Amino acid sequence: MSAFLHQRQQQQLLANPYPISPHSSSHQRSLSPFGRTGLLVLLSVMVVLGVLSPWMRIPEGLFSGSEVLISKWRDYTLAEAVSFVAKNGTVIVCAVSQPYLPFLNNWLISISRQKHQEKVLVIAEDYATLYKVNQKWPGHAVLIPPAPDAQTAHKFGSQGFFNFTSRRPRHLLQILELGYNVMYNDVDMIWLADPFPYLEGYHDVYFTDDMAAVKPLNHSHELPAPGKKGRTYICSCMIFMHSTGGAKQVMRKWIEELQSQPWSKTRKSNDQPAFNWALNRTAGQVDLYLLPQVAFPSGGLYFKNQTWVQGTKGLHVIIHNNYITGFEKKIKRFRDFGLWLVDDYSLESPLGRL
Repeated sequence: MSAFLHQRQQQQLLANPYPISPHSSSHQRSLSPFGRTGLLVLLSVMVVLGVLSPWMRIPEGLFSGSEVLISKWRDYTLAEAVSFVAKNGTVIVCAVSQPYLPFLNNWLISISRQKHQEKVLVIAEDYATLYKVNQKWPGHAVLIPPAPDAQTAHKFGSQGFFNFTSRRPRHLLQILELGYNVMYNDVDMIWLADPFPYLEGYHDVYFTDDMAAVKPLNHSHELPAPGKKGRTYICSCMIFMHSTGGAKQVMRKWIEELQSQPWSKTRKSNDQPAFNWALNRTAGQVDLYLLPQVAFPSGGLYFKNQTWVQGTKGLHVIIHNNYITGFEKKIKRFRDFGLWLVDDYSLESPLGRL
């Protein structure tokens, strides 16, 4: 902006009102505005005076205190972040590593269409994600140290993936202990409608069934019966909790179950079985609520049973792109069903184009 305010001053500098004497030819060569030295001197003066013309731009961030901003986000705490984004005592949380940024953007577009994007907090699992999100959308990303290994955190079934997902209940418990209600989503989800009207009553924990078998539309909201492995098959990818003692109890039990079932090469654990054990072992002590399958179907149902999809059209709220692994496969499936929004609607995301 200063370049436009001081253009006349800049023109005077370029005109060089004090020409060098013809007798000083050697100095004339070194200080000529068309020589290297002359141009460097001229550029230095223009930088000092703030009169760079529009076509001579300094790289963005060179003098903008970028190091200060990086330090700010590195020191940004979960308490500060939740306080900043929460609306009506509620925050929507996801956990993202850099490879999943396109999915984050797709998810955010769908949430923006439901007018809930301002309460979203991205828990960045690497510093690249922390800085990228906060550069585009200041204050909406936080990193809770230590950051897991970014190279392995995205590979399903790996120890890195386990380390990544096993942090989730600790993050959620911290938010509950700060006094906020919290909704957690995986970012391979997409919102087709507003889920909050479906959070009926004031239960401790709300969750979805991960099974592909069709339930009746009026199915029970109780915790389902255990399956073949002696536990339920509830998805840990869509959870809503009020800040109650019961919800905190479930999170603490989830953490305990993860600690008692560590990852190994023979048993490639993830966080979901431990979440189910936590629900099973606290049932009766905690007020649990199973969300309607028709509104929150698993990927195994929505993407594989088109007869059911057509018969329940207009009733779907959040679709989970699970029952499939791999970035490209997930993206292709979303595209095939018209649910990959970033190709045409990226500007609807608070992050814009990434």
